[in-house]
Amino acid sequence: MIKVIGISFQENGKIYHFSPSKETYKIGDKVIVETEKGSQLGFVRTEEYEIREENLKSALSKVKKKANEKDVEKYERNKEESRKALNKCRELIEKYKLDMFVIDATFTFDREQLFIRFMADNRVDFRNLAKDLASTFKTRVELRQIGVRDKAKEIGGCGPCGKQLCCSKFMKDFDSVSINMAKNQNIALNPNKINGVCGRLMCCLKYENETYREHRKGLPQVGKKIKTEKGEGKVISLDVLKGTYRVNIPDVGIVEFEREGNESN
Repeated sequence: MIKVIGISFQENGKIYHFSPSKETYKIGDKVIVETEKGSQLGFVRTEEYEIREENLKSALSKVKKKANEKDVEKYERNKEESRKALNKCRELIEKYKLDMFVIDATFTFDREQLFIRFMADNRVDFRNLAKDLASTFKTRVELRQIGVRDKAKEIGGCGPCGKQLCCSKFMKDFDSVSINMAKNQNIALNPNKINGVCGRLMCCLKYENETYREHRKGLPQVGKKIKTEKGEGKVISLDVLKGTYRVNIPDVGIVEFEREGNESN
């Protein structure tokens, strides 16, 4: 087991593991950490805790120090410069007539690199854009294409439930979501019902999927012909949570059975 501390770089951003120094940290503290992108100012999101080394997805970097007043001032200046870089990037996109939509621009803490995230339907030749940005801001520039789910997380909004989008409120990572999850939960496969504002399957389909999978055990498939104590018939519907299924039996009608096969009504 090794000691780690959780740090993110945005308010609802992904939490990364770092190796704590000898200082004591509280949730909300600002710290300077070393990342593969260079030095960054991050925010402590978890207290120190232990984790199995094999559960780490990448090498563990150390927290360099707590951010002091000068560090915070530098961070705020970088944020202002990032806004300028974003506006400049949008001007150049219009100038070069590039079919892309820029999401944000961010300088590393030491200003050694400028990261720009964008969306595009097709491949974009942004070499001239990157060259002009590097010349203007005197730093290395990296442009990274992101997907529609990332855009929804950044912009935010309300889902079909009327509440704030899960991805922009509390989700740190995007889980894989499949159409089978909607089928398992007997949800109508209507795009308006199962797709989120990003146009992809709603992330919340995954929340109760495991529960439905467990409750489906022992239940027949809809459309399957089965033998019952009332005769042979076709399964026409399931109530997964109640553990019942309805069978259309010729000359008898529709009969509801419990999971064990006992007639419920």
